[in-house]
Amino acid sequence: MEKEQLLSKGMTTCEGCPMELIARASLEVLGPNTVTMTPPSCSAILTGGGDETGWGIPSVQTVLASLPAYASGISEALKIQGKEDVNILGFAGDGGTFDIGLQALSGAIERGHKAIFLCYNNEAYMNTGNQRSSATSLGAWTKTTPTGKKEPGKNIDFMLLHQNLDYQATASVANIKDLKRKVEKASRQKGPSFIHVHAPCNTGWKFPASKTITVAKLAVRSGLWLLWEKENGRVKLNQRPVDWNLADEYIRMQGRFDKITDEVIEQIKTEARNRYNNLLKMEEIECL
Repeated sequence: MEKEQLLSKGMTTCEGCPMELIARASLEVLGPNTVTMTPPSCSAILTGGGDETGWGIPSVQTVLASLPAYASGISEALKIQGKEDVNILGFAGDGGTFDIGLQALSGAIERGHKAIFLCYNNEAYMNTGNQRSSATSLGAWTKTTPTGKKEPGKNIDFMLLHQNLDYQATASVANIKDLKRKVEKASRQKGPSFIHVHAPCNTGWKFPASKTITVAKLAVRSGLWLLWEKENGRVKLNQRPVDWNLADEYIRMQGRFDKITDEVIEQIKTEARNRYNNLLKMEEIECL
């Protein structure tokens, strides 16, 4: 592998996969002095299951429920060895973050271990064929919600605002420069960081592989995915929605919303506006 390539070329991720792009962009910032771990998920394609791996850095395949516990152990082991300049990257999807890995994530944050926990959110259990997760959007088709999910997606970002994170941010493949900036900030922290990245999945969301970035940009421009960060107790919005009505175009581009009604679309837009308004209020607060 070429020295500058910390993730092998020719990985067998799906065409148009944003997860691979997120991994590559993160390592361009973190560099070779990084240890990564992935749970059973789409990201397991990068780590591999035997003697070979796509990562050009030390990596480990964890169990689905316990990636943050692995990160905790690695963090403490490096501290004992006096190696405080190593980046620890926990790289998991929404299943391993929102659901099965949530307890371990909360515990690792509470204990204050130095690590970057990055969630690439494709809004379902895609590695096993697209089943509902708590991150799945209201109205979305999955194999376990064939008539559309009846509940809004879990707002994990607002949940984690109440934990002792050194740095917290959302990001998107719609803006790789912003993602890299936030990964760099996370790498400078002495404790835990959480970066939540929107990762439109063309396979599960049913849109053309060439439209991954287009869909991601529509999510940001419409306000359905908000870019913000919390640092030193302050919340800051990084980009304002351009046009709330673009949400209709974003939703109609995806086959997973084929059965959605206009009423549900309005519910989705109302929830997004509520989150935006809450963030505006948080920006005015001196310290959270």
